[in-house]
Amino acid sequence: MLRSIYKLSSFVSANITLIVLLVTGVALLLPESFMWIGTASITPMLGVVMFGMGLTLKPADFKPVLMRPKDIIIGEFAQFIVMPLVAWILCKILQLPAELALGVILVGCCPGGTASNVICYLANGDIALSVAMTGVSTLLAPLVTPALVYILAGEEVNVDVIGMFLSIVEVVIIPILLGFIVNRYLGRFTEKVTPLLPLVSTIAIAVIIGIVVSHNSANILSCSLLVGVAVILHNILGLVLGYMAGRMMGLPHSKRTAIAIEVGMQNSGLATSLAATHFAMYPLAAVPGAIFSAWHNFSGSIAASILRKKQ
Repeated sequence: MLRSIYKLSSFVSANITLIVLLVTGVALLLPESFMWIGTASITPMLGVVMFGMGLTLKPADFKPVLMRPKDIIIGEFAQFIVMPLVAWILCKILQLPAELALGVILVGCCPGGTASNVICYLANGDIALSVAMTGVSTLLAPLVTPALVYILAGEEVNVDVIGMFLSIVEVVIIPILLGFIVNRYLGRFTEKVTPLLPLVSTIAIAVIIGIVVSHNSANILSCSLLVGVAVILHNILGLVLGYMAGRMMGLPHSKRTAIAIEVGMQNSGLATSLAATHFAMYPLAAVPGAIFSAWHNFSGSIAASILRKKQ
């Protein structure tokens, strides 16, 4: 029985892009399928995903931070400069309404997503660097993300910096630390549970997207083209500029690959959660995060194929 569940988890992990796209389509065309789930469910589900991420972390994963600080610093600067600035510039060029601009900027100011580590593996990138970057950017997020959102969007909307800080600590940092502690002291339990994490994480992310899309289906359909263009450009430019940043600093291809994927693939689930929690008066703010979640898994798979062939 357990072996069958492991196989299902592996299948789900390998087809996450298709699953996310399918859920997005169903929620968009049949919003009642997810409408019964309240938006308040988004935060605890994201916490479950972050707890799962914590279960996969070990002290050794953070050695690259000490052994290769230059690589991490380059990656983090690219993460928190490229994506926020690209988001802001795209909002100005496309003249997005304040609500949608807030959502795009939220995505840009969030740390790297957990899916980036999987995509980096598929691209034959530097896995240790990818994991370390995800961990460091996530730990920096409680301070950096609210500050960047305030700087880039504070003139247009009211940004609760302290509230966002506390939310990120609650939804991201605490679950990751709990998972890390469980992995440290209950290793045998973690070994049995780890193969199930892709199944749990994919279901949680898919349901989060389903909730956001279903509750905003009419708004998405009315502005889908404009938001779609912004999200696609944001993601592609992040991948390209992340790779270029590594190249400019003279890093080898495997490290450029890790940085490119880490920069281009954001924790859009966190952006969606923050939008639903702190910007409920701007319902469209959650839309870019939901679309980004669906898109970046698709584009990440393509990017992995391209980057793998460049070796």
